[in-house]
Amino acid sequence: MNLLETRGICVDYGGVHALRDVSIAIPEKRVVAVIGANGAGKSTLLKTIAGLVRQSEGSIMLEGQEISKLRTHERLDRGIVLCPEGRRLFPDLTVYENIRMGAYRMTNKAQFRQRLELLHDSFPRVAERSKQVASSLSGGEQQMVAIARALISQPRILMLDEPTLGLAPKLIIEVARLVQTINREGVTVVIVEQNAKLALKISDHAFVLETGSVTLQGSSADLLASNEVQNAYLGGGTTTTGAAAVDAIAATV
Repeated sequence: MNLLETRGICVDYGGVHALRDVSIAIPEKRVVAVIGANGAGKSTLLKTIAGLVRQSEGSIMLEGQEISKLRTHERLDRGIVLCPEGRRLFPDLTVYENIRMGAYRMTNKAQFRQRLELLHDSFPRVAERSKQVASSLSGGEQQMVAIARALISQPRILMLDEPTLGLAPKLIIEVARLVQTINREGVTVVIVEQNAKLALKISDHAFVLETGSVTLQGSSADLLASNEVQNAYLGGGTTTTGAAAVDAIAATV
């Protein structure tokens, strides 16, 4: 069953087509990867689904119901949560305060405390640093806080935009495993990732975006074996960690 679908969505930035007739289907309780070169429209797609960017054409359906006219907070209430590229934490707020911001629409204090305890079990380093300001954390720790902030609202669809960007190989493995754990708990995950090999390794289904259009889609295993994808996205130099490190990382997840 498809939990969310986009049907022919187009997004224009000052006359430039950022997305053109993009139709994708996101199955429930699966991990879906979106890969492509820089500027292909991957982040724009996630922002459009979240309601941060409005499409000029097309529709977005959640369980068969049109949500294109809903505001961002209304989509959040329906379980669509975006963890943006670059973490976007509040640097002068503590870890706890940053996570609390993710639950700003949660009015039940007991529910929040219970949810926070569960997150602390999954993110022990986040729990240890709850009183530290976000700017004092390492890049990997900040990414964990950003994901925890997204999870506190109990999403049905968690969208991760470049969650491994700038991280060391060991931390990339941690994030990859965390994505799989989140999915096993019943959350649908959509991941935009420049590290295409890793994204295909940890996902069930994938879409390839080129200049704002979907050019390939299918099972992640099939795309991983595709010569076209291999030549375009899985060669050396496509990630900050280098081709050899990517192979080692992908082999462990």
